[in-house]
Amino acid sequence: MVQQVCQEMKSLLLVPVLILAMNGDDHGNHGDLKPWFDALKSEKGPCCSAADGYVISDADWESSDGHYRVRIPRTMPKGENSFSEMIWVDVPDEAVVREPNVYGHTVVWPLYNAVNYGARFPAIRCFLPGTMS
Repeated sequence: MVQQVCQEMKSLLLVPVLILAMNGDDHGNHGDLKPWFDALKSEKGPCCSAADGYVISDADWESSDGHYRVRIPRTMPKGENSFSEMIWVDVPDEAVVREPNVYGHTVVWPLYNAVNYGARFPAIRCFLPGTMS
């Protein structure tokens, strides 16, 4: 069963899990980090208000000159075993979460409804850089 990262999600913006960012007992909906995740925001607004967050591997994000880009599915996944073409998407500066990452892992909150309305790529609501190993 897929656990939702945020308590309240808007149904148009739900993204089925690829790699769920915050499941388990020590974070996400059930653990000590839940209040921290619920309070995360970028200049675009609260991260968990409109999209699910996903942990991404070091190979799926990069930084250059203070800017980021992430590799995510082009279209909204239809389920855990449903993958679309992976594409690189530039992270807008205003989508970067500026507070320290107490979770440690890199997390991205993509919005796939933009694709449904004619955009070529998903929009990035929030991006929480982790530490590259």
